[in-house]
Amino acid sequence: MPQITFIEHNGTKHVVEAPIGKSVMQVAVDNMVPGIVGDCGGCCSCATCHGYVAPEWAAKLPAKQEDEEMMLEGALNVRPTSRLTCQINVNPDVDGLVVELPVSQF
Repeated sequence: MPQITFIEHNGTKHVVEAPIGKSVMQVAVDNMVPGIVGDCGGCCSCATCHGYVAPEWAAKLPAKQEDEEMMLEGALNVRPTSRLTCQINVNPDVDGLVVELPVSQF
């Protein structure tokens, strides 16, 4: 099973097992990772699952779709590696993914 590391804004790390087929957002919520809210349940309509993928992962993930880009426009503290974690599906290729979390989703 792939592992994903979530890093809170204060540096606290959460390494979790990620079932294949779930979204990175759902994995975070299922493991009660602080900093990922996921208010819309993964419908790409709220940006409360915003995270920063590690730079070495940015090119390895599927490109952002237009709806994700639009939602990120309203997110706080967006960076070039910002992603909505509900739009990243867990598969064997994401084993080792590192996602930093913003100070706030609101």
